[in-house]
Amino acid sequence: MASIIESIAGEYKRYKALAEGALAQLTDDQLVAPASGGGNAVATICWHVAGNLHSRFTDFLTSDGEKPWRRREEEFQARSLTRPELLAHWEAGWSALFATLATLTDADLSRAVTIRGQALRVDQALHRSLAHTTYHVGQVVYAARALRGTGWHFLSIPPGQSEAFNAAPHLQRPAEHAAWVRKGSA
Repeated sequence: MASIIESIAGEYKRYKALAEGALAQLTDDQLVAPASGGGNAVATICWHVAGNLHSRFTDFLTSDGEKPWRRREEEFQARSLTRPELLAHWEAGWSALFATLATLTDADLSRAVTIRGQALRVDQALHRSLAHTTYHVGQVVYAARALRGTGWHFLSIPPGQSEAFNAAPHLQRPAEHAAWVRKGSA
Protein backbone atom coordinates (compact mmCIF):
# COMPACT_ATOMS: atom_id res chain seq x y z
CA MET A 1 0.00 0.00 0.00
CA ALA A 2 1.34 3.40 -0.97
CA SER A 3 1.62 6.10 1.64
CA ILE A 4 -0.50 9.23 1.52
CA ILE A 5 2.58 11.25 0.56
CA GLU A 6 3.32 8.82 -2.30
CA SER A 7 -0.28 9.10 -3.46
CA ILE A 8 -0.14 12.90 -3.46
CA ALA A 9 3.22 12.85 -5.27
CA GLY A 10 1.70 10.53 -7.87
CA GLU A 11 -1.14 12.95 -8.55
CA TYR A 12 1.29 15.85 -8.88
CA LYS A 13 3.27 13.76 -11.41
CA ARG A 14 0.09 12.99 -13.35
CA TYR A 15 -0.84 16.67 -13.63
CA LYS A 16 2.71 17.75 -14.46
CA ALA A 17 2.64 15.25 -17.34
CA LEU A 18 -0.74 16.56 -18.51
CA ALA A 19 0.53 20.13 -18.61
CA GLU A 20 3.70 19.08 -20.38
CA GLY A 21 1.67 17.03 -22.86
CA ALA A 22 -0.27 20.18 -23.66
CA LEU A 23 2.87 22.35 -23.86
CA ALA A 24 4.51 19.90 -26.24
CA GLN A 25 1.66 20.38 -28.70
CA LEU A 26 2.05 24.16 -28.91
CA THR A 27 4.32 26.24 -31.08
CA ASP A 28 6.53 28.81 -29.41
CA ASP A 29 4.17 31.56 -30.58
CA GLN A 30 1.15 29.73 -29.18
CA LEU A 31 2.83 29.42 -25.77
CA VAL A 32 2.88 33.19 -25.33
CA ALA A 33 -0.31 34.06 -27.23
CA PRO A 34 -2.90 35.72 -24.99
CA ALA A 35 -6.02 33.63 -24.51
CA SER A 36 -9.18 34.79 -26.20
CA GLY A 37 -11.04 37.45 -24.29
CA GLY A 38 -7.83 38.77 -22.74
CA GLY A 39 -7.08 35.69 -20.66
CA ASN A 40 -3.63 34.58 -19.62
CA ALA A 41 -1.29 32.95 -22.10
CA VAL A 42 -0.35 29.34 -21.45
CA ALA A 43 3.19 30.48 -20.61
CA THR A 44 1.81 32.94 -18.04
CA ILE A 45 -0.19 30.23 -16.29
CA CYS A 46 2.83 27.93 -16.24
CA TRP A 47 5.05 30.73 -14.92
CA HIS A 48 2.57 31.28 -12.08
CA VAL A 49 2.32 27.57 -11.21
CA ALA A 50 6.11 27.30 -11.11
CA GLY A 51 6.42 30.42 -8.94
CA ASN A 52 3.79 29.14 -6.55
CA LEU A 53 5.40 25.71 -6.20
CA HIS A 54 8.88 27.18 -5.77
CA SER A 55 7.67 29.52 -3.05
CA ARG A 56 5.48 27.03 -1.21
CA PHE A 57 7.94 24.15 -1.17
CA THR A 58 11.24 25.92 -0.53
CA ASP A 59 11.87 25.39 3.20
CA PHE A 60 8.35 23.96 3.39
CA LEU A 61 8.39 22.93 7.04
CA THR A 62 10.39 25.87 8.37
CA SER A 63 9.29 29.08 6.66
CA ASP A 64 6.11 30.74 5.43
CA GLY A 65 5.08 29.36 2.05
CA GLU A 66 4.67 32.86 0.66
CA LYS A 67 8.32 33.86 0.42
CA PRO A 68 9.34 37.53 0.54
CA TRP A 69 11.28 37.05 -2.73
CA ARG A 70 8.22 35.86 -4.63
CA ARG A 71 6.56 38.47 -6.84
CA ARG A 72 3.17 36.91 -7.48
CA GLU A 73 1.72 39.87 -9.36
CA GLU A 74 4.66 39.79 -11.78
CA GLU A 75 3.92 36.14 -12.58
CA PHE A 76 0.79 37.29 -14.42
CA GLN A 77 2.49 39.92 -16.55
CA ALA A 78 2.79 39.15 -20.25
CA ARG A 79 6.34 38.21 -21.06
CA SER A 80 8.42 37.38 -24.05
CA LEU A 81 10.40 34.24 -23.37
CA THR A 82 11.70 31.18 -25.09
CA ARG A 83 10.46 27.64 -24.57
CA PRO A 84 13.74 26.70 -22.81
CA GLU A 85 13.37 29.68 -20.44
CA LEU A 86 9.79 28.70 -19.65
CA LEU A 87 10.67 25.05 -19.12
CA ALA A 88 13.64 25.93 -16.89
CA HIS A 89 11.39 28.06 -14.66
CA TRP A 90 8.71 25.35 -14.74
CA GLU A 91 11.20 22.66 -13.69
CA ALA A 92 12.55 24.81 -10.85
CA GLY A 93 9.10 25.00 -9.29
CA TRP A 94 8.40 21.30 -9.71
CA SER A 95 11.87 20.37 -8.46
CA ALA A 96 11.24 22.28 -5.22
CA LEU A 97 7.97 20.40 -4.79
CA PHE A 98 9.34 16.92 -5.50
CA ALA A 99 12.47 17.48 -3.39
CA THR A 100 10.27 18.39 -0.45
CA LEU A 101 7.84 15.52 -0.98
CA ALA A 102 10.81 13.12 -1.02
CA THR A 103 11.66 14.20 2.54
CA LEU A 104 8.15 13.86 3.96
CA THR A 105 6.51 10.83 5.49
CA ASP A 106 2.93 10.25 6.52
CA ALA A 107 4.03 11.02 10.08
CA ASP A 108 4.61 14.63 8.94
CA LEU A 109 1.00 15.11 7.80
CA SER A 110 -0.15 16.47 11.16
CA ARG A 111 2.78 18.88 11.50
CA ALA A 112 2.12 22.59 11.11
CA VAL A 113 3.25 24.82 8.26
CA THR A 114 2.45 28.44 7.52
CA ILE A 115 1.16 29.99 4.29
CA ARG A 116 0.63 33.75 4.23
CA GLY A 117 0.70 33.79 8.02
CA GLN A 118 -2.01 31.13 8.30
CA ALA A 119 -1.15 27.93 10.15
CA LEU A 120 -2.13 24.75 8.32
CA ARG A 121 -1.42 21.08 8.86
CA VAL A 122 0.87 19.59 6.23
CA ASP A 123 -2.00 17.50 4.83
CA GLN A 124 -4.11 20.64 4.42
CA ALA A 125 -1.27 22.52 2.72
CA LEU A 126 -0.60 19.64 0.34
CA HIS A 127 -4.25 19.28 -0.62
CA ARG A 128 -4.56 23.04 -1.07
CA SER A 129 -1.50 23.10 -3.32
CA LEU A 130 -2.58 20.05 -5.31
CA ALA A 131 -6.01 21.59 -5.92
CA HIS A 132 -4.44 24.90 -6.97
CA THR A 133 -2.03 23.18 -9.32
CA THR A 134 -4.66 20.96 -10.94
CA TYR A 135 -6.94 23.97 -11.42
CA HIS A 136 -4.25 25.73 -13.42
CA VAL A 137 -3.21 22.60 -15.32
CA GLY A 138 -6.84 22.35 -16.43
CA GLN A 139 -6.57 25.90 -17.74
CA VAL A 140 -3.37 25.05 -19.61
CA VAL A 141 -4.91 21.97 -21.21
CA TYR A 142 -8.10 23.81 -22.13
CA ALA A 143 -6.23 26.74 -23.66
CA ALA A 144 -3.81 24.48 -25.52
CA ARG A 145 -6.64 22.44 -26.97
CA ALA A 146 -8.34 25.61 -28.18
CA LEU A 147 -5.09 26.78 -29.79
CA ARG A 148 -4.43 23.42 -31.48
CA GLY A 149 -7.96 22.84 -32.74
CA THR A 150 -8.30 19.68 -34.79
CA GLY A 151 -4.58 18.95 -34.40
CA TRP A 152 -5.03 18.26 -30.69
CA HIS A 153 -3.73 14.95 -29.30
CA PHE A 154 -5.94 13.95 -26.37
CA LEU A 155 -4.27 13.60 -22.98
CA SER A 156 -7.04 11.59 -21.42
CA ILE A 157 -9.71 9.34 -22.89
CA PRO A 158 -10.14 10.34 -26.54
CA PRO A 159 -13.72 10.62 -27.81
CA GLY A 160 -15.14 7.22 -28.65
CA GLN A 161 -12.43 5.30 -26.79
CA SER A 162 -13.98 4.90 -23.33
CA GLU A 163 -14.38 1.14 -23.70
CA ALA A 164 -10.74 0.67 -24.74
CA PHE A 165 -9.60 2.82 -21.84
CA ASN A 166 -11.81 0.92 -19.40
CA ALA A 167 -10.22 -2.32 -20.64
CA ALA A 168 -6.83 -0.94 -19.54
CA PRO A 169 -7.57 0.21 -15.97
CA HIS A 170 -3.86 0.48 -15.19
CA LEU A 171 -3.89 3.72 -17.20
CA GLN A 172 -5.92 5.27 -14.41
CA ARG A 173 -3.02 5.00 -11.95
CA PRO A 174 -1.02 8.24 -11.82
CA ALA A 175 2.36 6.89 -12.94
CA GLU A 176 0.94 4.86 -15.81
CA HIS A 177 -1.29 7.72 -16.94
CA ALA A 178 1.65 10.12 -16.86
CA ALA A 179 3.74 7.67 -18.92
CA TRP A 180 0.88 7.25 -21.41
CA VAL A 181 0.59 11.04 -21.80
CA ARG A 182 4.35 11.42 -22.28
CA LYS A 183 4.42 8.63 -24.87
CA GLY A 184 1.58 10.23 -26.83
CA SER A 185 3.07 13.70 -26.82
CA ALA A 186 6.63 12.66 -27.63
